[in-house]
Formats: sequence, C-alpha cells, structure tokens
Amino acid sequence: MDTWLIIVIVVVAVLLLALLALTLSKRSRISRARKREQAREHLQEAQIRGARAEKEQALAEEQAAGARRQLAEAQERAALAEKEARERAARADEDRTAAEQLRARAQKAAPDLVRDGQTRQMPQVDDAGRHAATQPDGQAVDGTAPDETGTGGATRR
Repeated sequence: MDTWLIIVIVVVAVLLLALLALTLSKRSRISRARKREQAREHLQEAQIRGARAEKEQALAEEQAAGARRQLAEAQERAALAEKEARERAARADEDRTAAEQLRARAQKAAPDLVRDGQTRQMPQVDDAGRHAATQPDGQAVDGTAPDETGTGGATRR
C-alpha cells in the first residue's frame, strides 16, 4: 500500500474521531441545558406550590382562630345564660319566700280566707258595695259583662 493512502486513511479516521468527539460534546451540552431547564421548571413549580402551601396554611390558621373565637363567644354566651338563669332562680326564690310571708300574714289577719294553704275566692263587690254574682267566664249572672254597669237588671232602692 502506498504511503499516501495510509496517510489519507489516518487523516479520515482522525477527522471522524474529532467529528464524533464534537457530536458527543454537543449532545452533552444539550443534555445539560435540558436538565438545567427542567431544574428551573421544578424550582418554579416548587415556588408556586410553596406559596400555595403558605396561603393554605394561613387560611387554615385563620379558620382555626375563627373557630376558637366562635367557641369562646359561645362559651361566654352560655356563661351569661347560666348567670341569668341563676339570677332568675334567686329572684323566684325571693318571690316564693315573699309570697309565703304574705300568705302567713293573710292567714293571721283573716283566717277564714285561707284554708289548707289555698286562698278562697274573694266575693266581688260593685261600686255600690253590693256583691256581684259572676259566672266562671267572667259574665255576670244577668248576662252582662262586669264592666257594663247600669245596663239592665233590677235596682234596689
């Protein structure tokens, strides 16, 4: 073989190896660029999700604080209602005691009006000092209402 042919083959082989090295280098750069771009996208997605997570966390904390506030308000209302109920019960006891004292005074003053702890119905007296007979519905025996004076019935003179 001729020397020049060997030189051409060697030069072509060196050129092919250089071309292969350039192609691999370019491919490696493209791959790194792709990976960097993918890493940027991941970072952006991470920032977006992080911001969303912080927003949700803040909303959750706000909702929890609102729930705690509502619970505290409900407990305050319940405490006030219990206090009011105790005050009403105390007033009822005071009224009951006062009523018993008044019944006892009435028993002493007029024993015929109070019998076995029950108050008898006091007879109604009209303006002229006469006893007005009434039915259970409040109507007078003569059919007139108690406030209808002078509208019928016999008069005594």
